[in-house]
Amino acid sequence: MFEFVRNLAHEHEQVVPISVFVAILCLCLVIGHLLEENRWVNESITAILIGGIAGTVILFLNKGKSSHILRFSEELFFIYLLPPIIFNAGFQVKKKQFFQNFITIMLFGVIGVFISTSIITAGSWWLFPKLGFFGLTAREYLAVGTIFSSTDTVCTLQVLHQDENPLLYSLVFGEGVVNDATSVVLFNAIQKIDVSRINSRTSFQLIGDFIYLFSTSTALGVTFGLVTAYSLKTLYFGRHSTVRELAIMVLMAYLSYMLAELLDLSGILTVFFCGILMSHYAWHIFAMMSFVAETFIFLYVGMDALDMEKWKMTRLSVGTLMASFGTLVFLILVGRAAFVFPLSAFSNYLNKHPDRSKPLTFRHQVVIWWAGLMRGAVSIALAFKQFTFSGVTWDPVNAAMITNTIIVVLFTTLVFGFLTKPLILCLLPQHVTDTSDEAQGSKSPKEDITLPLLSFEGSASTNILRAKDSLSMLIERPVYTVHFYWRKFDDRYMRPIFGGPISSPPEC
Repeated sequence: MFEFVRNLAHEHEQVVPISVFVAILCLCLVIGHLLEENRWVNESITAILIGGIAGTVILFLNKGKSSHILRFSEELFFIYLLPPIIFNAGFQVKKKQFFQNFITIMLFGVIGVFISTSIITAGSWWLFPKLGFFGLTAREYLAVGTIFSSTDTVCTLQVLHQDENPLLYSLVFGEGVVNDATSVVLFNAIQKIDVSRINSRTSFQLIGDFIYLFSTSTALGVTFGLVTAYSLKTLYFGRHSTVRELAIMVLMAYLSYMLAELLDLSGILTVFFCGILMSHYAWHIFAMMSFVAETFIFLYVGMDALDMEKWKMTRLSVGTLMASFGTLVFLILVGRAAFVFPLSAFSNYLNKHPDRSKPLTFRHQVVIWWAGLMRGAVSIALAFKQFTFSGVTWDPVNAAMITNTIIVVLFTTLVFGFLTKPLILCLLPQHVTDTSDEAQGSKSPKEDITLPLLSFEGSASTNILRAKDSLSMLIERPVYTVHFYWRKFDDRYMRPIFGGPISSPPEC
């Protein structure tokens, strides 16, 4: 039987590996469906475990030479797998909650990444040589900081109930997406700086490159989203064929991603905001590709964990390798705590008004901290991009970093993922609802904000008084005020041009 399989694989070198991998991928989807009601094990954990079992079988058939049948390439991830994942995240984001908590999400997703990257970079730069791990350059230490600052919040989102904890769910989901985008943008910015002379000027250059990439990528995504929405509304594809409408949306989103990459911008940020705009002014969704792409990545991680070539190539003792792995996990814990709790306090101060008496309790902050401890697909892809060439490396130091990354992803996903449900059930019992968010949602901003900024029908003195009232409301409640006036502008000018339903009075 083994001889027959070996001969078949030799005759069809490309077809057989792909067929076997697709079959295992289908098995992951089936088992994931059967375990859907089990909140202890999500799709990521299922894919990793099945990948590990499949890798063991393949390793046995190959007599200990290799545990995988496909070679992972960073181009495969960034060109084919990542765009549908991020586009679907932008398409599915709950815009009302996302933009009402926009300041807090950006604090965690942008400022938090910078803090975490700084701590992980400095800590690894200082501790790795003491552990006997040498050979990393300054740029690679900075890359390590961004690689392990990228989070994967799938485990926590599967346990959290959106109806019972809308505020917490929105923060965890929003931060997860913005965190991935920021990590990739920062990683690309690091590749452009001159690390031979790191000083204050280099820091300002890094921040400037980040702001440029962030703003231009966002603008490109918004432009593509609006153009697509206007085209769908004007030509009305859905009247003749919903399939054509979905095809136009997916292809335009993919085109925005590829154009951003060609312009050396951030495709992940472009396609995210493109997805938000399309979902705002169009009414369909395309999530299948995203689900398959994520399962594909975790399945490969499970297989690659048993890759004997990388383990032998590291040339590090088991003790040194485990010590460096433990150091990275410790730095992830510290780096996450270093910004979640201080920025939560700052967010509570910014949102200090009667409608949100307790925006983020200490228990909420612990859940947010825990939600960002898992590492996933983006960390794997960035590590392969930094330390391999088309998925292959012959450098012992690079092999050690790839191995470390895989171990960290496996450990955080399996261990922290399994502990997520009991932790959340302990901190947030099912019968306790998110009172802070109920208070937030119980009163619409329109109940308090009833005056327009200016009226052409009123006198100059009346307009001045209205402007003062609006300005005072903007200072007291900036998020609600900006969100309310944007909703009015959107309903009056944007939706009639680009399509989409007009907001009802109590809703955003």
